[in-house]
Amino acid sequence: MRGALVSALVLGTVVSGLGTASAQTEASAVKPAAWGQCAADVLAGLPASVTPEERVRLTCAVQEVPVDHSRPRADKTGIAMMKRPANDPSRKIGTIFLNPGGPGGSGLLRGAVSKNYFQPQVLDRFDVVGFDPRGVARSAPLRCFRTQEESDAVNAGWSSLPITKEEIGDTIRSAKAYTDYCKINAGPLLNFMSTEAVVRDLDIMRESVGDKQLNFVGFSYGTLIGSTYANIFPHKTRAMVIDGNVDPQLRLTNGAEYDRQRSQGFEIALDAMLKRCDSAGAAKCAFAGDARKKFEDMKMALAKGPATLPDGKKVTLADVIGRVAGDLYSIARITPLAAWLQSIHQALNPSAAATFSVQSTVELAAPLNNNGGRMDVDPLPDTPYTADDSYFAVNCTDKPFARTNRFWEQTANKWEKQSPTFGRYQAASDLLACPTWPTRHPDRWIGPWNRNTKNPIVVVGNYYDPATQYLFSQRMAKQLGNARLISVDSFGHCILGRSAGTDAAVAKYLVDLVAPADGSVFQPNAQPFA
Repeated sequence: MRGALVSALVLGTVVSGLGTASAQTEASAVKPAAWGQCAADVLAGLPASVTPEERVRLTCAVQEVPVDHSRPRADKTGIAMMKRPANDPSRKIGTIFLNPGGPGGSGLLRGAVSKNYFQPQVLDRFDVVGFDPRGVARSAPLRCFRTQEESDAVNAGWSSLPITKEEIGDTIRSAKAYTDYCKINAGPLLNFMSTEAVVRDLDIMRESVGDKQLNFVGFSYGTLIGSTYANIFPHKTRAMVIDGNVDPQLRLTNGAEYDRQRSQGFEIALDAMLKRCDSAGAAKCAFAGDARKKFEDMKMALAKGPATLPDGKKVTLADVIGRVAGDLYSIARITPLAAWLQSIHQALNPSAAATFSVQSTVELAAPLNNNGGRMDVDPLPDTPYTADDSYFAVNCTDKPFARTNRFWEQTANKWEKQSPTFGRYQAASDLLACPTWPTRHPDRWIGPWNRNTKNPIVVVGNYYDPATQYLFSQRMAKQLGNARLISVDSFGHCILGRSAGTDAAVAKYLVDLVAPADGSVFQPNAQPFA
């Protein structure tokens, strides 16, 4: 019977009573996590870099947690976890829990690939556990649709860059229809998707592995999970590293202003990339040669109509902004991005070059909102909907917005003036969906953020992080009661695993609790156009 319950939980079956008051889970003995063999389809998702020897050591479990933490004896849901055991169990310090961000990012496999983030001495001394937070992937996925066809029909009118009156109207109507479907189909978990709920789940998971204090490494949105945990459970926090930080106070008190400032982070990263391109020269950056002017001219031209590349593919303004936003996340993608931009420049200006010798294939990156977790598929009739809608479920619970879309166009126009490339693009996400999200007065943590932990929290920020601008990491460090800010002169979103100096400092902290000096600056392993 217990096995049947666990299977149901993993598949997303959950029934809940209602409740809204924040409350710490009643003191109770949490049963040890029941680790066992991982399902074959779970292991099939691992990358080839995970060796057969590593795979055989992985174990999985489903941790039961209350749907509503103010009613800990009521209905339960399950959190899917995967563990990579410490290389030297005789010297094990504890368990590191990982979250990759999103919100809505599946973290189940992250422990299995933790060698991508941590130096050997960390992997020797810690079990590393990745997990899917509640409502995500294999942890009772919150779904707003029953079939892929429903999702496709509702989202067909949602533009990633609504400019014309028709596009704006269609997008607002699609956003409202989307939230209506969530109200009908998402189920009781819809009311309990806050970061605070995730943090209380995490505390139960910590207890289930036998750790008296939490070790946690969070990326992007995962920095909000970490900072929230440290303030709800400061005395249960041993070591915490948060990389690519949000501004927690702003995010939890003014969703629109947070997103407006988020778009500015993309502008800062783009401007730095274009300047770096010109400095590198055409031999290293294909788009060099007054790159900023070329980019602005390109936007003006594409606003009138798409460009046609030599292979016949058409590229729109939304395509360009979407791909630039996505590629700025990764240092490795910036050089190919410049070549792609040059191919569009040449398509718009045939006299600029006799031949097209650079990349011309359009490989669109995911939009800023990850399209709400939805994936492009070729559906058959009544195709099961297998994505989840946790992105909006978390953000629209955590981030307060005005409860109307009546003024969306005016707001988008304002953001576009302030952030000419990404302002409108950013506005076509949470600012559209959250005003009509079907929860009211959700249970969520809004502070304080300054409670002291025994050991400093290590806050890591890249100078040119597009998604969580460096200013947010500075604010995070100031808001926390005990923090050390370390900075990396780097492009890209988050940095662990891609900066030897940063990785060494983090390893010493996690293992020996020796925090790096506040204000330390490190270099990445690679820079664009090097």
